Amino acid sequence: MPFSTSRVATFRTHWVGPTAMLAMALVLAAGVGATPVRPASSLASTESPLWVVMGAGSKSIPDPTPVMGWSSWSFLREGANASAVRAEAEALVSSGLAAAGYRYVNVDDGWYECPGPQGPSVDAYGRWVVDPTNYPSNGSENGIEALAAYVHSLGLKFGIYETTGISMQAVADDTPVLGTNYTADEIATSVRANNYNCGGMVALNYSAPGAQDFVDSIVDELASWGVDYVKLDGITDHDVPDLRAWATAIARSGRSIVLDTTEGDFTSKIAPALEKYSNQWEFERDIEINGPDEGSGRTCDQAPYSGCLDVFPLTSYAHWKNRFDGVAAWQAYGGPGGFNDFDSIEVGDGPAASGMTYAAEESQLSLWALAASPLILGADLSANISNAYGSHHGLDPRDLALLTNRAVIAVDQDAIDAARISFSGPKQVFAKVEENGDAIVGLFDTDTDLRAANVTITTSATAIGLAPDPSGYWLVDLWTGTTEWTGSSGRISASVPSEGVALYRVTPAT
Repeated sequence: MPFSTSRVATFRTHWVGPTAMLAMALVLAAGVGATPVRPASSLASTESPLWVVMGAGSKSIPDPTPVMGWSSWSFLREGANASAVRAEAEALVSSGLAAAGYRYVNVDDGWYECPGPQGPSVDAYGRWVVDPTNYPSNGSENGIEALAAYVHSLGLKFGIYETTGISMQAVADDTPVLGTNYTADEIATSVRANNYNCGGMVALNYSAPGAQDFVDSIVDELASWGVDYVKLDGITDHDVPDLRAWATAIARSGRSIVLDTTEGDFTSKIAPALEKYSNQWEFERDIEINGPDEGSGRTCDQAPYSGCLDVFPLTSYAHWKNRFDGVAAWQAYGGPGGFNDFDSIEVGDGPAASGMTYAAEESQLSLWALAASPLILGADLSANISNAYGSHHGLDPRDLALLTNRAVIAVDQDAIDAARISFSGPKQVFAKVEENGDAIVGLFDTDTDLRAANVTITTSATAIGLAPDPSGYWLVDLWTGTTEWTGSSGRISASVPSEGVALYRVTPAT
């Protein structure tokens, strides 16, 4: 894929995507030195994703742009089941979210049988067994296979949750590794592998023959079920062999599968391996305020659910405010086919359920879009189902408008990571330059005191990476759709409320 050098040394090199090339052609067609022309609206790319194999031992790229979709974890947790996921998938389509680009339906943890601390139940070859209660079979199809087929019938893609290692039940039973003469006991270690809600997993010994074959057998099975996306959870700095094994297995499977790597606890030391083997990676704790990472432990996810009485509100601005530093720190590592993942978008069910004001919801979407992060929704999209707590919400019309704002989606889908341009008190400015010569800039007021007065945040076109233009610049507010003109000074300024943002597309006149 072609790359070109950024206009600012601190920015990453960019991928020249089809949408960017179209926009560039429109700019060139307008002519240089002409009377300033009001910029056209940005469009999200609708081209089919690419499938690129980047050599032996490296990763496949099923989609060069950030994934968009929905995940079961925030709303359903381990209470997810086939009927609830089907209803959410249907709502993804009927709401218009799928048409806006949200195509993946991902089932998180809890889809497999977990009888106790001895680890997940396994089949004859040591692989996890589908929970038949929550995911009943349909004829010859197991429950996950049937659910994936239904999701595909809606024109969507299907994702699933996995962790590294092998179940202690497989080791105890000494199950054979499919297609080999090796057994589970020969490829397992005694080191515990992270599996947060079931446990009972031990790490694989990749120096032992049969270990890669075992991972291959897992991925081949998932591919046969119709899986398009794997969330591989619990990764640490020491799990590079697991990343390599899963990327190798996916490439060998012949199916286009996104590999999402989620931390158990890793640092930027593992970034080179993430870039080489994964398609996206999440390196922050869960964004939800009610869950195992936030002190409620297992009692929030299993009956009688005494740890938290409800998953709502899903988050709060203060809870994810650390993502500003995360975007700045990890900016160098994101790019086409390998994206920094800042966890789920909790916009959708209105401010009370999201735990954020509308201004804060705009801020979350703006920061994720500037960072070219996957946009995975955690909200309840359907008011027709309830979670394990007996609660439900459904889509809020204003939130739906935010989520389907195609000008903002286009910023996310350009696959370019923004850099932090300035940081002073509650004022933070992030920006990136796109291939068509436009810049995208977000002016954020990170004060969490909603009683505080608006603050004025100011930057300039040259500060965010644009060349001086004597004819000036157009500023398009991507949330309101309004356009204003700023002269050759390139001054960009806005009065921003607490937890709010002003998000602009800046277009040089020439």
